Amino acid sequence: MDIKVRIVKNGAEMEIVRDIRRRVFILEQNVPQHVEVDQFEESAKYLLATMDGQFVGTARWRKTTKGIKLERFAVLQEKRTYGVGRALVEFILEQVINETVVYLHAQDHVISFYKKFGFQTIGDHFYEGGISHQEMVWKQA
Repeated sequence: MDIKVRIVKNGAEMEIVRDIRRRVFILEQNVPQHVEVDQFEESAKYLLATMDGQFVGTARWRKTTKGIKLERFAVLQEKRTYGVGRALVEFILEQVINETVVYLHAQDHVISFYKKFGFQTIGDHFYEGGISHQEMVWKQA
């Protein structure tokens, strides 16, 4: 498996990002479209992951008043367990390595996945898009 991650460069790639997010969040997880598509679409920086030349995953990050927020990690269902998510997280952390605060809102079922990269849970569980999440902050070694 040849997994590559890159920063999105143009509108055509953004359409691929939107399609992956639609398939994962709206169709698979039943997140309402008005929650999935938000006011940060234009200001966030996006990634695309390919596996053997096929587009299979995406993520984004953006600056907030709290720090850098990582979000919208999505890997097509049939391409999970091959390391695409790991490649996305590693790539994005390289991009934000010098930031003071890096955080994300993790769905409960992937908290242990993010802990492998040094994220630690903080606060109570909460719901976004009808799905239980917990905030996690990245503690660089």
